[in-house]
Amino acid sequence: MIINPFIKRCSIAISILSANLASLGKDIAKLVRSGLTDIIHFDIMDNHYVPNLTFGPILCKSLIEYGIQSNFHIHLMTDPSERLIREFIELGVHQILLHVEEGITLKKELRIIRENGCKAGIVFNPKMSLEILTTLINEIDSVLIMSVNPGFGGQSFIENSIKRLLEARSIIDRSGKDILLGVDGGINLKNLKKIVETGVDILVIGSAIFNRSRNYVEILNVFRKKIDFYQKKLVN
Repeated sequence: MIINPFIKRCSIAISILSANLASLGKDIAKLVRSGLTDIIHFDIMDNHYVPNLTFGPILCKSLIEYGIQSNFHIHLMTDPSERLIREFIELGVHQILLHVEEGITLKKELRIIRENGCKAGIVFNPKMSLEILTTLINEIDSVLIMSVNPGFGGQSFIENSIKRLLEARSIIDRSGKDILLGVDGGINLKNLKKIVETGVDILVIGSAIFNRSRNYVEILNVFRKKIDFYQKKLVN
């Protein structure tokens, strides 16, 4: 569904970081079947790059074998990353996102991702300058702005992220490239309007869905309707 010819419909990416792993397959299948989302977001943490340990390719493989048909976005917070990149590519994931702090290995890893038919994205932590975005613009398919400090779910949205989203949107638009802009962390129904108004393409939402209710589809539907309403107002 396209709201109008000039604005893409903002996508919701379901982050499983706050999900109940005991019923993950059933819960994610229900959310995907609702048609309200087409992205499942995996936060892969190694207790080294960030101070938390989550999951890896095995969980992703298990969901695929369970029958989940969706775009899997893999957000790597790991060091090193190349072996994991190759494992996730073999699983057929849609997109892999890397933090720009990876430095000298970053361009090589972005090339590996894209040369193997996968979309490549870069991630900016809250205090990381967006200046490097202009030099990587030809290497990527998406940009993810962290609106919390990476490592744990359930954090509050950092208000300065609105300014950073607008800055990233401007850089992308000036480039003329078809690059998606995403935001991850602390998104809820109270701050949703101002986030959507930045022109963001993907909202990564986790705890606001999984921590509010067992009726995840109902909560997701509220988000979907509000996002569509706010986007519609942008062109009226």
